[in-house]
Amino acid sequence: MVATQDWHPAPHGSFAANHPGKQPGDTTTLGGLNQILWPTHCVQHPPGAAFHPDLHRAGIHHVIQKGTDPAIDSYSGFYDNGHRQATGLAELLQARGVTAVHIAGLALDYCVKFTALDAIKLGLTTTLLTSGCRAVNLQPGDGDRAVEAMRIAGVDIA
Repeated sequence: MVATQDWHPAPHGSFAANHPGKQPGDTTTLGGLNQILWPTHCVQHPPGAAFHPDLHRAGIHHVIQKGTDPAIDSYSGFYDNGHRQATGLAELLQARGVTAVHIAGLALDYCVKFTALDAIKLGLTTTLLTSGCRAVNLQPGDGDRAVEAMRIAGVDIA
């Protein structure tokens, strides 16, 4: 089992607090890409980026940290949003002969969605475990639309 973990530096460009006059949900450009601004979250080092204490971590064999570059966000567990830098997850899975993944987590309509879509593009059989996901739903129905986009792309929905 592999976990991904947002590991943002405090001056991360996706944080609304780092853009005077901007609020979470506003947009800007980051790394040449459109960027939704978020509340400050998962700031490097606990407690800001700690896994929830109720998460059973005994089965987690590796943690992939993402979102470490303040100049570009990283929704996917595989790449930054511009697919410029890999996280090492694909190489880790390939080295272990993994051909299928089951994905769950936060946020269904962003990190989970883009991780699942990248997994499909990488040729991995991909299953979404919906009971282990929650959406941000900036707009009502974003989570449902994300599930449908994943289904259309070839993700098995469980």
